[in-house]
Amino acid sequence: MRAIQISRTGGPEVLELKDVPSPTPGAGQALIRIEATGVNFIDIYFREGRYPSPLPFIPGQEAAGTIEALGPDIPTQPTHFTVGDRVAWCGVPGTYAECALAPTARLVRIPDGVTAQQAAASLLQGMTAHYLAFSTYPIQSGDSILIHAGAGGVGLLVIQIAKRLGARVFTTVSTEEKAALAREAGADEVILYTREDFPTRVRELTHGKGLPVVYDSVGKTTFEGSLACLRPRGLLALFGGSSGAVPPFDLIKLSTMGSLFITRPTLKDYTATRDELDWRSGDIFRWIADGTLKLRIEHTYPLAEAAHAHRDLEARKTTGKILLLK
Repeated sequence: MRAIQISRTGGPEVLELKDVPSPTPGAGQALIRIEATGVNFIDIYFREGRYPSPLPFIPGQEAAGTIEALGPDIPTQPTHFTVGDRVAWCGVPGTYAECALAPTARLVRIPDGVTAQQAAASLLQGMTAHYLAFSTYPIQSGDSILIHAGAGGVGLLVIQIAKRLGARVFTTVSTEEKAALAREAGADEVILYTREDFPTRVRELTHGKGLPVVYDSVGKTTFEGSLACLRPRGLLALFGGSSGAVPPFDLIKLSTMGSLFITRPTLKDYTATRDELDWRSGDIFRWIADGTLKLRIEHTYPLAEAAHAHRDLEARKTTGKILLLK
């Protein structure tokens, strides 16, 4: 099969298209013929070596397709899938390929009314938006919240979910074009951080009170400002670092700024049980099928152009979700 393989860490040029042996499913695994693969910032972190992985490896952690073969059941985890089922999964490496293995325990069925592209575009980012809004900080009706990168894949989904929960949503973006997308998703206040100081603007909008939560996927360039947006005992949910890693931080500052909280959540800890995985994926797929959750899939690339996709993502030339298609 064809796959993108990384033999050395570095820039997008290390993403090489190669012919590799097709894998064989072992106990508790399925072999899936991939139709669409999601591209995420975590793929860049692995490519750069920020997150270490044995070399060589096939990147990617999110995909959707059709089961071609099943390995034997694990007695404690009997398979509830059959050959031909349409499935999606995330958090399992090796999806920049025509086929991949995944544990059946991590698969979710794609329901009628949801395409493979929609499933691959929504599972990781959709469940991330879901845990942020329902679990990391459970949004209450009437809350004012800030989500950075409001025209990005997670940002657009958090905006829609937060509005569904009755929140007043602030977001930051870099351009007027991205501001229009955030407003279309339902954002109440859109701040162009290239033109104005977002903490100052948030304080103006909240009459100096601050916010109960900031959802920050940008990291290095927004970290201090995000803390400045919070009310006493507010929470910074730092779930990414698209601008780079946050530098060393003296935690005593949290006490001087109002006994603030910081968390660095990851999806695997919020889908640790089958019930959580089914709850989050089920909500996301149901909302897509009934039309209440809108996806933006405007940037698709052939598998062979994975490097191009990474360059565009890093340069912030994209909005919504990026997919590799087989």
